Amino acid sequence: MLISIVERSLFRDKDGGTKVVKHRFLGFLIWQALQSTAIFFLSKTLLLSLFTRTPFKPSFLSIFAFIVFHFSLLIFSTSLFIISSPRPQRAASPFELLLGTARLILVPISNSQPLLSPDFRLRARASISFVLFVAVSAVSASLSVITLCLSCNAFDQLKQRRLVIGKLGFWGLQIGLLYGVHYVYNKRWVLQFPIIQRPPFFSFKMGLPLAVGKALKLSAVGYVLSAILAFVLPYEFKGQLPVGNFITEQILFYIGSFVVILCWELCHHLHQVLHTKRSVFAPPKGSAAAETNPSEPLLAALEESTPKSLLQYLAYLDLCMVCEGNVDPWRRAAFFEESGETYKRVISVCLNPVEQFTRNVSEVLESSPVDNSLQLSHQLRSPNGQLADSKVYESFDDFQLLAWCARIVASLTVHSHKEDRFGVAQLSGSNAAVISTLLSSLLAVETLMGKKTNLQSSNTLMDPAGIKWATLNPGRRDSAAGMAGRRKGAPFYAKAYSMADILKTSIYGIISAFYDEMSHSAKAGLLEKDWIISSKPLYGTRELLSQKLRLFLDFQAS
Repeated sequence: MLISIVERSLFRDKDGGTKVVKHRFLGFLIWQALQSTAIFFLSKTLLLSLFTRTPFKPSFLSIFAFIVFHFSLLIFSTSLFIISSPRPQRAASPFELLLGTARLILVPISNSQPLLSPDFRLRARASISFVLFVAVSAVSASLSVITLCLSCNAFDQLKQRRLVIGKLGFWGLQIGLLYGVHYVYNKRWVLQFPIIQRPPFFSFKMGLPLAVGKALKLSAVGYVLSAILAFVLPYEFKGQLPVGNFITEQILFYIGSFVVILCWELCHHLHQVLHTKRSVFAPPKGSAAAETNPSEPLLAALEESTPKSLLQYLAYLDLCMVCEGNVDPWRRAAFFEESGETYKRVISVCLNPVEQFTRNVSEVLESSPVDNSLQLSHQLRSPNGQLADSKVYESFDDFQLLAWCARIVASLTVHSHKEDRFGVAQLSGSNAAVISTLLSSLLAVETLMGKKTNLQSSNTLMDPAGIKWATLNPGRRDSAAGMAGRRKGAPFYAKAYSMADILKTSIYGIISAFYDEMSHSAKAGLLEKDWIISSKPLYGTRELLSQKLRLFLDFQAS
């Protein structure tokens, strides 16, 4: 029943795409149960041998404890899967949730206008899911600690068994709350796609030392927290134990909390490995579908799946590996079919996120005059979540997707130089669209980082390529330098720097492949006509894009 609820609430994509995510979730639950079973029996054997010196024997109590232990891990794994996302999600503050609740109660329902905006609904859903995850973590830890430590007979001298269960449950509650808050606050629920795709076994094996180290640290912090809270507990709840039994109790609790957190860390790592591995969106090679239209499953996942969902991210990952690698050259060759429709669909679905990102950054830059450095810096560093600030942060939330899209269009353009037998890339105008979009996005990111370019200025410097770059007035150099320094401390600066590097690498890859053609066009004065779109760019002007392209052509762009 629990799995069916998760399926109905999460797996909503079309055309069988739900099978990819559903199968990964079910596989994750199976492998999680296997590793947790091994850890449960090893830990029970260790605890019994240390404290009772008796071997582990199956009994009704041990079987019941085993079932409860797995149930606690099942609800934790399900809640972890529910809050996981390939991109960061903005949560609503408690005050915003209170205002939204009051609006639902007090404002009458109107068919013409919804009471709550879609953005607020998403943020409210994220907030509720985070709170539920912390609560589930607390309950799961309480059950796990009780099932691990209760039957070890280390508390035989305590006459009240309820007191034992209460103490174990309270200790587990602290561990669960600590872990849940730590997990949500550090955004560990965001799926991190690896740079190199390895087999799941080797990826999981590489994360084992990190999981053990993390479990040791968090269990130590949880033990210190429980020791601090022990001073504020009522005297009746603390109980009366001899010194030896008290030390045994503390050791038992630390081992139990370490085992629980270790299971959770391995669960987290297994979830990351299984949900970020590549999924092939293509029919089997040699089948009828592979001969007629092998790109349709991939295009369907890109165009019809829920925007920015895990399924769409997996489709972009598969497309990126097909375009950059030589593992499936027959799939990349299918993009260059004679009609050119497949190639245009692939380029369009990859340029759309980059174009939207450029528009968002362009709106922020145009809303504040670039000349007023302090005003722009103040907007970007606003702590109150202003509109401009929010757009910049939300734009860089899709950094992984944007990086894939830039690499995909660049790789396809490079491979079209030799693999495009029908010339669909050049005839459809896709090459000019790719170069213009990448240049516009790069100019917007560089301007956001503090680099200024201007074509019409009286104070200009001529570089060796004959391009005029603006110089700053002496009276404003200090303010601009201070602005750039303050931006470097902004959370999005690292992603902006990486994004600029990816865009430059992509453009240089295209330049290297089409260097002879671009050099001839530049000498004939047709570089702008052949490689820059005729319409207004997303950011900057056609002249600025042309001059930036000449810098790349001379390998002087930095």
